[in-house]
Amino acid sequence: MYSSTSAPKTTEILWDKYGVPHIYGRTTTDLFRAFGWAQAKSHGNLILRLYGESRGRAAEYWGQDNINSDRWVRTMGIPARAQTWYTAQTPEFRGYLDAFAAGINAYAQKHPELIDNNVEGVLPVRGVDVLAHLQHILHFTFMVNAKQVFSLTEGQPSASSPSRSALGSNAWAIAPSRSASGNAMLLANPHTPWSGAFLWYEAQLTAPGIDAYGASFVGFPVLNIAFNNNLGWTHTVNTHDGWDAYKLSVTEGKYRFDNKLYPFKTEIQPFKVKQSDGTLREEKLTVQHSLHGPVVAQTGNQAIALRVVGLDRPKALEQWWKMARAQNLIQFEAALKPLQIPMFSVLYADRSGHIMHLFNGRVPIRTGGKFEDWEGIIPGDTSQTLWTKTHPYQNLPRVLDPPSGWLQNANDPPWTSTFPLALSPDNYPPYMAPRGPMGFRPQRSARMLMEDPEITFEEMVHYKHSTRMELADRLLDDLIPAAQQHGTELARSAASVLTKWDRQANANSRGAVLFNFWLEAMEFDPPFAVPWQEKSPQTTPDGLADPIRAVVALETAATKVKTTYKILDIPWGEVFRLRYGKVDLPANGGYSDLGIFRTLDFVPVEKSQFQSVKGDSFVAAIEFSNPVKAKVLNSSGNATQPHSLHIGDQLALFEHQVLRPVLRSRKDIQSFLVLVEKF
Repeated sequence: MYSSTSAPKTTEILWDKYGVPHIYGRTTTDLFRAFGWAQAKSHGNLILRLYGESRGRAAEYWGQDNINSDRWVRTMGIPARAQTWYTAQTPEFRGYLDAFAAGINAYAQKHPELIDNNVEGVLPVRGVDVLAHLQHILHFTFMVNAKQVFSLTEGQPSASSPSRSALGSNAWAIAPSRSASGNAMLLANPHTPWSGAFLWYEAQLTAPGIDAYGASFVGFPVLNIAFNNNLGWTHTVNTHDGWDAYKLSVTEGKYRFDNKLYPFKTEIQPFKVKQSDGTLREEKLTVQHSLHGPVVAQTGNQAIALRVVGLDRPKALEQWWKMARAQNLIQFEAALKPLQIPMFSVLYADRSGHIMHLFNGRVPIRTGGKFEDWEGIIPGDTSQTLWTKTHPYQNLPRVLDPPSGWLQNANDPPWTSTFPLALSPDNYPPYMAPRGPMGFRPQRSARMLMEDPEITFEEMVHYKHSTRMELADRLLDDLIPAAQQHGTELARSAASVLTKWDRQANANSRGAVLFNFWLEAMEFDPPFAVPWQEKSPQTTPDGLADPIRAVVALETAATKVKTTYKILDIPWGEVFRLRYGKVDLPANGGYSDLGIFRTLDFVPVEKSQFQSVKGDSFVAAIEFSNPVKAKVLNSSGNATQPHSLHIGDQLALFEHQVLRPVLRSRKDIQSFLVLVEKF
């Protein structure tokens, strides 16, 4: 392994048996170029598709079905803003973006036969495409997306209300006082879809001044979750509200604001649509802007305008780059403080023993109200509701080195990051984050940490794979006796299965399928005898408020399970499958709302089975020993290119709840080396 200060004589990519590139750059520019090459080799078709979409030209490249994508991208101003952001980069970092794009182009030029014909029209790509892609994913997919806005403007349930398939993550930071070895440890565990823009790309980046290992979103030129010899961090999707939809009153083509009428700023954007015969037709998109932002819907004399934070902060990629180069807490926080990354909690640990949780993001400074008050459509006719500034770093919820010796986040509000509580929501504006509830998965997360006073590295890896259902622990003690007392013979048989069940979702767990179907019969919202309480965040909600209804639902579920699968206690892994590419294996893990730390989401497929589509994606367990000890898994594999050997090649490890040892030294890499590319 090169030291972080020495310069290799050539730039090399060492490819290991799992398709992970270990990149040794002669210079930083060479490193970025090689990283672009590596990503094109692993995900070239996908990257070109994503970049084409972020240009707002998907319909031009791929036809009519992409018009709505182009309208969203163009209405949000992504292509034009990307050019502004590109100009705003430092000359040095702009050169890195260009080098990354050049690496993609170089690979496609040398291997045109490996790039699909339907995406080659996107070539060549440029540094500005990288920034458009960043915006598209970070601001206009993670923070707010077209589906959320459509649901809100159409009067559907709150766009920020949780769903069974919401984006999520787990993260732990464990201090030396809680670690059996006396070393700080970090657990990274995002839960993202196993397809498209949400895929993680695992890599090692080494050049003068950097030696970092981790993962980036496909098409990003920097690591978004990473560690080096001295520190590491991970992200979770936080309970952050960085956008608002404003209702405007329109009169004669103007909108009312503070008792005055203002004209919309209007622009006409022509764009092309590819026809079935290959010809292009031109359409025009009219985009209107108010003081609040672009208009996303208009009916009669009312319009809805969208306002999003962070669009004036063009240096998120450079911030991640500086985070990976930092060598201590002071340098790391110096990288964080500009708040270029507009959302995501940060969980951090380092060799000196520090651990930190930061509720990171651009949080609007609002005039008042609670978090929930800003979730719906906001009156846009007054400056009292129009935020123009965001909170600085020092105002954000942050916990450093808590007495408990541990920090966690599983997409719960920042107040429950450790116990005893280290933060009080009373010390922050009520709109900063919701006061609760703490969901079952974060409760399970905190419970595992609290119950072990000396956590070993191996135990941390073991806990990461826990499939215990926290929800089952809260309800079965009421459901089973109620079914035995009030149920039919079938319901009592179901109760017997649930009594013997281990309350886990391992592949061989018998009863998990029945419990999941019962939850479905309860419409995924069983009424609790004791609702969630802020003063008892880890033990509530609890019990069944309506045991009779629950028994009826159990009989419904039992009927469905027995009819579909012939037996009530069918193993979880026979119904729920790890399917990706040509791989088909029994699954372990399950839905977040069941309180499972090992999170997987599924969709129904043939033969009454369910296929994994999202959940545990990139996993990294790190101990800051000397040398650093780390294990990882990129669940769906490190490539999507057709005929790659690395599509789903790590699912066999996933099936057995095993992580791979991280290879960072040349000696270790050599044992698993498949190919060396020199530039």
